[in-house]
Amino acid sequence: LFGGTVRAAIEEYLTYLKAERDASAHTLRNYRVDLEQFLAYLQERQADGGVPSPAKVDHLAIRGFLARLHGARLAKASVARKLATLRSFFRFLCRRGHLTANPANLVQGPRLPVRTTPHLSVDEVFQLLAVPERAVPEEARKTREGAKALSLRDRAILELFYAAGLRIEELVGLNLSDVDLREGSARVLGKGRKERIVPVGRKACEALRAYLNIRGELHPKAAQRAGDPIALFLNSRGGRISTRSVSRIVLAHLMRSGLGKKITPHGLRHSFATHLLDAGADLRAIQELLGHARLSTT
Repeated sequence: LFGGTVRAAIEEYLTYLKAERDASAHTLRNYRVDLEQFLAYLQERQADGGVPSPAKVDHLAIRGFLARLHGARLAKASVARKLATLRSFFRFLCRRGHLTANPANLVQGPRLPVRTTPHLSVDEVFQLLAVPERAVPEEARKTREGAKALSLRDRAILELFYAAGLRIEELVGLNLSDVDLREGSARVLGKGRKERIVPVGRKACEALRAYLNIRGELHPKAAQRAGDPIALFLNSRGGRISTRSVSRIVLAHLMRSGLGKKITPHGLRHSFATHLLDAGADLRAIQELLGHARLSTT
């Protein structure tokens, strides 16, 4: 058994997420913050300040915790996320046989407004992809070759985002061996380390070929650096490109396109899915392409 206290149960749950679900460091950090915040609230409610057992936590304690968050003027979306964390935590304890019922299931979360992710129309996507000038780092402007190499890389990034509907983490994690230009496909490692094969359109394949022809010019010594030879997309220093850099690239090209919209990389993924749906694609097919575990997410 895990030791009988909520604190010990939290550690067992986080270990499970890391070892069996292969959760990212970002996910683990968020779950730990939420659960430790709930634990602190439980200790406040204890007369002796001790740590209760999970069996002694009822839905009233969870409601009180959410009321505390609401009183602190926490955003409804953040409150809903913390409740989702608690539901997942207690569901895990039920599956492990530590509890017979999930107390969080008796608690209703805050009503959230329906929001849609900003996205581009088909014509706006074409306008973005046709931008002739590319924003490149100042240090790359020292050589015409460096500027050209980065512009071809950026075009390949934008084309692949739209053609395959990737998450930003999936795109930066791609290796050279993951892309098959002859077959027009890419092997993607999604959330939970679930692998899927996505089709890559002709235009994106052309942009990738053009980029791969000059990939070594991004940094002359890139091939000599450990780990760099396998990455598909490199930065101007020869290392694997970061998610932050990709976000800046997308924003910079949107500004240059004159569209007057602020779209994130996720907005391009949303555009991909929306355009497929508008064209009559099956919703379950789109779910598979996006790598969603649940159809409701799609």
